[in-house]
Amino acid sequence: MDYKKAGVDIEAGYKSVELMKEHVKRTMREEVLGGLGGFSGAFSLAKIREMEEPVLLSGTDGCGTKVKLAFILDKHDTIGIDAVAMCVNDIACAGGEPLFFLDYIACGKNYPEKIAAIVSGVAEGCVQSDCALIGGETAEHPGLMPEDDYDIAGFAVGVADKKDMITGAEIKAGDTLIGIASSGVHSNGFSLVRKVFTMDAETLNTYHEELGRTLGETLLEPTRIYVKALRSVKEAGVRVKGCSHITGGGFYENIPRMLPDGICAKVKKDSYQVPPIFKMLAREGEIAEEMMYNTFNMGIGMVLAVDPADVETTLKALEATGDKAWVIGQTVSGDKGVVLC
Repeated sequence: MDYKKAGVDIEAGYKSVELMKEHVKRTMREEVLGGLGGFSGAFSLAKIREMEEPVLLSGTDGCGTKVKLAFILDKHDTIGIDAVAMCVNDIACAGGEPLFFLDYIACGKNYPEKIAAIVSGVAEGCVQSDCALIGGETAEHPGLMPEDDYDIAGFAVGVADKKDMITGAEIKAGDTLIGIASSGVHSNGFSLVRKVFTMDAETLNTYHEELGRTLGETLLEPTRIYVKALRSVKEAGVRVKGCSHITGGGFYENIPRMLPDGICAKVKKDSYQVPPIFKMLAREGEIAEEMMYNTFNMGIGMVLAVDPADVETTLKALEATGDKAWVIGQTVSGDKGVVLC
């Protein structure tokens, strides 16, 4: 008896590391010390000394049951982008810059090419967010997971000068709410999505005119990363008062997280065009409107609260990074929460 016969292939693990090295190299920053393969990732904090009062920010998350679609479609090179996005967007939401990222992949069996494809997506997410991929772990779990299954999670660390942090404390009645477009469903609500649509290759590979592509391509579209968008707004001289990453819980749970007591967010539903996938979900699943806005991002991945005088500058800064954005409402006095009108 040996480890391989027990279900863990150490040689496959070595091959996975070799295959992923080329992807990891794309994410390197000058602060990274050492290379891939050590027991820990090292990152120099020398540059942080330039800040008045540096604050470390962290985020950890996964992709939820969206990975099920990757299994069915046998497409594994984008799910890693989702894992990075869910972590770095939270850091950016607090006014921080992501510094480095680590991934954790648990699988029933280590197929080196599949693992390398997953990591290629992680690397792409890190490139999009200027974040270094400095380490990770791939763990085989024979007997615990089916051989073809895997799950991925990540952990990111970022930094912000305390004076630049976005806390929501400065929000007052009369501020403007700006919504930044999502790339689709992102990585939340897939347990409901999988109840609405039959999860098989035939259904997911069916082309839909209203979507302009197949259902699977639409649902597997990676989560939009907003790090560069928020950096552009900051560099334009705008002080973002509040920021909400619209993840699980949709508008109703996430927007209030950036609001101080006594402030309500009033959002106009007709201020932007809701993407077709959400209309299809509501129709096919017979999902009530309130539940849609309480589950999905509905086409808005990030909401910013800014002074009315900064609206034009903010929109131009977002346009410069290729992001679509709209004025979607304003803050008013009232109980902390969201009102859709």
